[in-house]
Order: sequence, then structure tokens, then C-alpha cells
Amino acid sequence: MLGMNELKESIEITEKTVECPVKSCNEKVKRQRKSFQKKDKFKCQKHNIYISPSTFEYQCELNNLLWKDEADLELLGRIKKVKRESRITRDNSEDALTWNVFRFMENNNLLNIILGPVIDVDLKLSEIIYWSYSQKENNVWSKLNFARKEFGESINNSSEPDIIIKNNKALIFIEAKLSSGNNTSPSNKNNSKNYETGGNNWFLKVFKSDYKSVAIDNKKYELMRFWLLGTWLAESLGLEFYLVNLVLSEREKNIGSVFNNFIAGNEKRKFIRITWENIYNKIRDMDIINLSGVEKDIIINYFDNKSIGYNKVGKLQKAFSV
Repeated sequence: MLGMNELKESIEITEKTVECPVKSCNEKVKRQRKSFQKKDKFKCQKHNIYISPSTFEYQCELNNLLWKDEADLELLGRIKKVKRESRITRDNSEDALTWNVFRFMENNNLLNIILGPVIDVDLKLSEIIYWSYSQKENNVWSKLNFARKEFGESINNSSEPDIIIKNNKALIFIEAKLSSGNNTSPSNKNNSKNYETGGNNWFLKVFKSDYKSVAIDNKKYELMRFWLLGTWLAESLGLEFYLVNLVLSEREKNIGSVFNNFIAGNEKRKFIRITWENIYNKIRDMDIINLSGVEKDIIINYFDNKSIGYNKVGKLQKAFSV
């Protein structure tokens, strides 16, 4: 895995070429423009990475994963059968980051120790659902599909939280961000599906603003959908609901106040902003109990060394403020 220690502090970008970002490599490839493409003309043959001015992509997804023993890869394979799209090979992939961090917590039974205090929820005996895949059901979580249909979503083009955590007390949707932000809009602004009317007009119960204001004017379409479906589903299951926006500490600093202005939250349903750095600090400071010191070192080094691509002038950017 390539990170800050393995990559050049700056790369040369011209109108026609981009320099390989790996230290001591003199290879240059044809410059990509617009959409990222995995083609040989954009590939450094020495390091098997596809390069653009801002980022790179591994040829093999295993190069971007920390946990890849037989059980990990078998689970990931099952997840990918239901996950709508996968960008795990990209250096700035939110999917790869989410897998590496949450699989670490799941494998070591650390959800309640690390994440629980960050969001102030008891996470004992919780199930983790990755990108809508339920390990218990060996399929898309059926309750989520029920909510999708209730609000007019087609199964092949539907809301997909990065992580769902549930136990007998709470339902938690986690929307994880790395390089992207929370400003999203519907592809068809004239089609609100059943968001406004589904669930016996549930929208009116959990939002203080109308659909157009939230989803279109203020571009919180994705968060709107997660809040709508999640609160309705939690209500039907008799659970508390938390929509957690997991972001970099230096980004989206006001998303909590912004989104909370639109929603009707209460003690049983909350929107919370947390940061990747919050999780890093909990891992760093925790005592090693029933945990391999090697695994803790691996995840800490991952955070310390993680890059987030190159800026417009070719300067390498560190992902986390750690």
C-alpha cells in the first residue's frame, strides 16, 4: 500500500503527461482528463498503478486493503454481489477506508470500545451491515429493502448507507466521507419518488423544511434520504435512530448545524457529525486488551501514512490531521 512515506511530495504535471507519484520512479504517463480511466496508456508499468493528475488507482484491490485473509475476502466477495458500485482500488476510495477501519473494529470486537463513546451509544452485541449487506441474512438487509420500496426507490437505484449498525436498542446509519462532500442533488429534480408521501407522509414528521429546500436548494439529497428512511425504519422497529456523518476533521465543520436546521430531531433520533480523527484517537489511546499489538500498529500506521492525492499544483496531501 502506497502512502505519504512512499509517495513523492510533488509530481510534475504537464499538458500531456503526469509523473508517477512513487518515489524514485521516473516513469511518465499520458495525462488523463475528465473521467478516470484504467487504460494502459495511463498506467505506470513498474508499479501497476493507473495515474491521473490528482490520484492513482491500483490494478489489484488487494493492494488497498489491510485485512485480506480468507474470511475477510470471502465476506467482501459476498458484499460486492449486492453493493451497487465499488471503487475500492482508488487511492482516495471511501469504500477502502471504510472497510479497513470498520473491519478492524469488527474483527477485534471493538465497536463498543472505539465507536460507542464517540457517538455516545451502547454498541454491545451489534451487527455491522456493510453497504446494505446483512451477514445474518446473507443478502441485502430485508428491512432496508422494505423501507426503500415504501419511499418509491427501485432496488437497483436506491439509498445505500456505507455502514449500518443495529442492536436491540439503536439503529445507526453511517455516511462516510473522504474526498467527497455532502452536497448532492437528485439526477431528476422533477421526480421526488415517494419521499414526500411514503410512510403515511412520514416526511412531514421528521423534517422542518420541505423536500425542495432540503434536497434541491441546499443539496442535501443523500442525507435527506438516509434520515427519511432511517427514522421511519427505526420507528417501525421500536429503536432509537442515529444518522452519523463521518468526515475529515478539517471538512464539513458546520454540517451538524446546517442539517439539524432541516430536520425534526429529538432524543430518539439524532444527526451527529464525527471525524475519522475521533476514531484514530480512540484507537491510539486504548489499552491493548485481547488485541494483537501488530494489528493496532497496522491501523495506526495506516492513518498516519494515508494520503488523499495531489492538489492542483501537484503537491501531495495528507488525509488525516494526525
